[in-house]
Amino acid sequence: MKLATKKKIGIGVGIVVVLLAIGLGVFLLKRQQLLQYALAQVKTKVERKYPVKLILGPAQFTDLNTVEIQGVAMVPVGGDTLLRAQRINASLSLRSLFAGRPVFSNLEIDDARLTAIRTLTTDNFSFLYRNRKKNQPVIKRDTTQGTNYGLLLNQVIEAGFDNLPGEADFRRFLITYRSPRHMASINMPRFSIKDGDIAGQLTADIDSVSNQVGVRGHVEAGDYQLTADVFGLNRRPVMLPYVKSRYGARVQFDTLRLSLADKEYDDEKLTVRGEASARNFVVNHPKLSADDVVFPRGGIDFVATLGKASFSLDKGSKITLNRMEFFPTFSVRKLPLKQRVIGKSNGLKNRNELLAGLQVAADIQSAETPANVFFAALPKGMFRTLEGMQGEGTLKYHLQANLDMNHLDSLRFDSSLKGKNFRITRFGRENLNMLNEDFPYTAYNDKGDSIKTFAVGPSNPNFVPYNRISPYLKYAIMTAEDPRFLTHKGFMEKAFVKSIIQNIKERRFARGGSTISMQLVKNVFLTRQKTVTRKIEEALIVWLIENTRLASKERMFEVYLNIIEWGPKIYGVKEAARFYFDKQPANLNLSESLYLASIIPKPKFYRYSFDSYGNLRGSSRYFYHLIAGIMAQRGLISQSDYDNLSLGVALNGPARKYIVTAVDTVRTVSAADSSQFEPLNLIDLLGGSKAPDEGANTPPPDETPDQAPKQ
Repeated sequence: MKLATKKKIGIGVGIVVVLLAIGLGVFLLKRQQLLQYALAQVKTKVERKYPVKLILGPAQFTDLNTVEIQGVAMVPVGGDTLLRAQRINASLSLRSLFAGRPVFSNLEIDDARLTAIRTLTTDNFSFLYRNRKKNQPVIKRDTTQGTNYGLLLNQVIEAGFDNLPGEADFRRFLITYRSPRHMASINMPRFSIKDGDIAGQLTADIDSVSNQVGVRGHVEAGDYQLTADVFGLNRRPVMLPYVKSRYGARVQFDTLRLSLADKEYDDEKLTVRGEASARNFVVNHPKLSADDVVFPRGGIDFVATLGKASFSLDKGSKITLNRMEFFPTFSVRKLPLKQRVIGKSNGLKNRNELLAGLQVAADIQSAETPANVFFAALPKGMFRTLEGMQGEGTLKYHLQANLDMNHLDSLRFDSSLKGKNFRITRFGRENLNMLNEDFPYTAYNDKGDSIKTFAVGPSNPNFVPYNRISPYLKYAIMTAEDPRFLTHKGFMEKAFVKSIIQNIKERRFARGGSTISMQLVKNVFLTRQKTVTRKIEEALIVWLIENTRLASKERMFEVYLNIIEWGPKIYGVKEAARFYFDKQPANLNLSESLYLASIIPKPKFYRYSFDSYGNLRGSSRYFYHLIAGIMAQRGLISQSDYDNLSLGVALNGPARKYIVTAVDTVRTVSAADSSQFEPLNLIDLLGGSKAPDEGANTPPPDETPDQAPKQ
């Protein structure tokens, strides 16, 4: 190649290099200018959308398409700083940059602080979910109809998904929340979103409850779809904070999965579909149970609708406990303020009370379930007596309930468990068949302390067989405590419903709904703890005994009469007959039997049954007259017995010296006050055409408490 040619090529290459250098210089200069323009656009867009001031620090390219911003802050107008980050890195599409529509991706944030503050009058974050989308119609809120929970949740879901970056990597991200009632701090060493996959770890300190939590899942922001697993780190459970401080309950789990599959907002109602499940879900509250209630595996596939002061779990929902399946529908609604009824009909005094205007409906039924699957599904710690029980056949449960506080007396409650070819093949911790045997019984006081232990059976000289107890006493107790004991299968639901209605009206446990079967099971197999789980366990044991005919009605009543308390450390009918009347149980007359029946609900108050003249108080006389009248109607006593009934009683036993005959200034009972004997569980008014379990604590039509004898 000639020298001249080489020079020309060299000059040409040099020119190209110079041009490329100039072009690159222009490109870099222009790119930086476009970057500033793009960030200004972002700032303008954010400040137009939200009432905030967005502060962006110096920005520059660190490579071909990666931008680094030194310092970012978001300050609500007139509020405290919401977000501050020391450094943000993001990928910027050059094509979009030169087109004037910058697209950022692969967001990396270091040392960020999100500080949410709520005071009694304002906050610095609610604008995020109250802001409406462009061209979205304004939804007029009618506050007289109650809070629209569907609208609120829809705003929260959309704000969360719409502000979620497609790609992100948060490092050393601290989120804090402060309000007059709550303090929260969430520290995330690292949290990432890549191709929709979520992964991260965090330490959460909320209301004095601290958790170390791992999170993993997948999100499709554009479709409002999310699947996330939340689990405890270092083999420690995750404890829910708010329920601890608000309700005094401990709720925890090992792993919680939440899935949102779909949402639809229409006609001011939000419908969400998804799934929630937990492993080793634990609940502990002294009113629920003395021990942890553990659900090893459980979950719900839900179709839920939220609207104006309303929530419903709709058809298509399914609850799973281990391998047992339930299909629930449930709805709860609060009527508008002006439509809420208050007064004696429901015991409400103010339309703003929690129960005012409340309407609840539930229908829950299980699939036909093999017996062993049913027993395996029972939560641990809730049915301790039955743990390990096995059986054959199938079981199916169904519950229907309907409550309208505007019409409280229309309350409906129907709970049924049905067996098909069902039988018990192995008992659990307790042998329920021991009711048919001579067994040791331990009596406890209300504090759970043991008082005495004695045998229930012929080995105990104080044991009295059924046929050696006065018929007057047997019929008086059945009439007062459980008038359909011999014919029902453990429960009297209408009487139970009447008890619920009265308890709601009086805002206290004014009256119980226990049958003799339930009282027997409570005393023989369970503790004295007044908890929800004990009551549920009691009901299931009663069903098993009654529906598998483990013990005859006669034997059940025989055991009941030989173990119940009739006074301080007075247990069993033989001790009672001697203590009060110095008689054998077979020789008790009608008046004496009525007295013993009257003190069963409150045996420790037998001393105050008499007035200052040594006569029965008016409330006790009312009880005599009422129960004896029902016994006569049913043919349990003769009309002559009723007509000749003495409304007094002579205590000839040791109890006589303990009777308080002075005026009781501490515990005054009005003449016609039958509440002295509450709970008079199931006083049934015969009425030949009435349903078997109709009537509870209801006097005959021509005899009301107001007509009872006066002192």
